Amino acid sequence: MKTFTLSQTDLTVPAVVAGMMRIAELDDAAIRTLVNTALDAGINFFDHADIYGGQLHRCEERFAAALHLTSSQRQEMIIQSKCGIARDGQFGYFDFSYDHIVSSVNASLTALQTDYLDILLLHRPDALVEPDEVARAFDDLAAAGKVRYFGVSNHTPGQIELLQSKLGRPLVANQVQLSITHSPMIAQGIAMNMAGEDQSISRDSGLIDYCRLRGITLQAWSPFQAGFFDGVFLDNPAYAALNASLDRIAQRYDVTPMSIATAWITRHPADIQVILGTTNPDRVRQAAAGADIVLTRPEWYELFRTAGHIIP
Repeated sequence: MKTFTLSQTDLTVPAVVAGMMRIAELDDAAIRTLVNTALDAGINFFDHADIYGGQLHRCEERFAAALHLTSSQRQEMIIQSKCGIARDGQFGYFDFSYDHIVSSVNASLTALQTDYLDILLLHRPDALVEPDEVARAFDDLAAAGKVRYFGVSNHTPGQIELLQSKLGRPLVANQVQLSITHSPMIAQGIAMNMAGEDQSISRDSGLIDYCRLRGITLQAWSPFQAGFFDGVFLDNPAYAALNASLDRIAQRYDVTPMSIATAWITRHPADIQVILGTTNPDRVRQAAAGADIVLTRPEWYELFRTAGHIIP
């Protein structure tokens, strides 16, 4: 498994992360099989959020109840969780207030049966954010030993800069949607200044270059999703040309198309982590195998082109 040092931390992290958002309905044995498969593949990084599981902290609770981690086992894992999405009845909203962040982290620690999170991410931008409150929450959580490092999810460069202006510590990660077919942060730069082409429109204010310049690690969620609500692109007839390329390149490396779809992301020099959402152990193995494949430039650009992007 490809690993690297997460920028601005002392954490050695795998290129592929096991996302735990769908484990709520699994029994203990299935959760253990999923986690052990990940560990055997070199994935010791597990991604959670307080809202995963249909009720607050449900997936975190199931993870802890199934594994009963010893102190030494916990130390071998990197556990990341998120907070900031709240609900008022059936309606959701965002809350980066001091009280919400601190109470959410305390509840996550209880659910996970651990004393600390390795990384805490703010889940989605709060339009009413007060950066001073976030800074105070982060300082208190760090001082109490409850969170080692902090980051964000789905944030623009400007939103990150606003938070960072008050923080006494770096934001080390930004988790965003990214796949071969859903990659505006990469595609826009390739088609820059091409008036009239949708691909040339900046939708994220140069996020990928900004994060590389600031030492912020990008984490790709929905790495096999065609778009936001469009299902996966693998074996999807709407992406016949892409799947033909994936099949051919997969045969060349003696892996599966899912491995190559993973390799397309991990090949990028930004050291992007792939966040898996699957509960299928075999798919975990397939994705993990992709992290060790270094696609050639022609292969990488072929996949980019057959996904429907412009190469001028």
